[in-house]
Amino acid sequence: MLSRIFIACVFLGLFCACSALSCRWMEHRFRPYSENSLDLLDMMAKNMTNSTDGENTVPFPDHLYSQASKASAEGKLSFAVHILKEVSALFEEDQSSASWQEVTVENFLNVVNRQADELHSCIKGHSHMKKRNTKLHLYFKRLSNEILAKMGHSADAWELIRREVKVCLIKADLLVSSLLPSN
Repeated sequence: MLSRIFIACVFLGLFCACSALSCRWMEHRFRPYSENSLDLLDMMAKNMTNSTDGENTVPFPDHLYSQASKASAEGKLSFAVHILKEVSALFEEDQSSASWQEVTVENFLNVVNRQADELHSCIKGHSHMKKRNTKLHLYFKRLSNEILAKMGHSADAWELIRREVKVCLIKADLLVSSLLPSN
C-alpha cells in the first residue's frame, strides 16, 4: 500500500514538473518571438513600393478579443494560438504580386508557426483547441475574400493584410503577456 502511494506521489510530481516545464517557452521565449514576428512584418512594409489608404479594411472583431481577455489562462492561450494559426494560413495564399522578399515571408511563417505550436503545448487541457472560434475564423476568411480575392492578391491588398495582421499579432501578444509574470 505504501509503495502505491509513493508511486502515485512520484507520478504526480513528475506530471506537475512536466506541466510547469511545458510553459517555460512561453515565459522565456514568447516575447522575443513576438517581437521578431512584428519586426518581420515591418520589414515587409519597408519593401513596399505602393501605398494604400486603408479604405478596404475588415475591422478586427474586438468583441471576441474582449471575451478572450476575460477568459481563463487556457482560453486566452487558445485564442492567441487560433490567431497565429489563422495568420499563418492567410500568408500561405498567393503572394506573387507582393513586393516583399520570399525569404522574409518564410521567416515570418516559421516564427508564427513556432509561436502557435509552443503556445499550444502550454495549454494544459487541449479541449480548448478542439473547438475553433468560428467568428474569428470568419474574420480571417473575410480578410481573404474581401481584400485579397477582390483586389486580385495585389501588392496593395497584401499591404492591407500586413497592417491587419500586425493588429492581430499585437492583440495576441497582449493576451499572452497578460499571463506572464511581471518583471
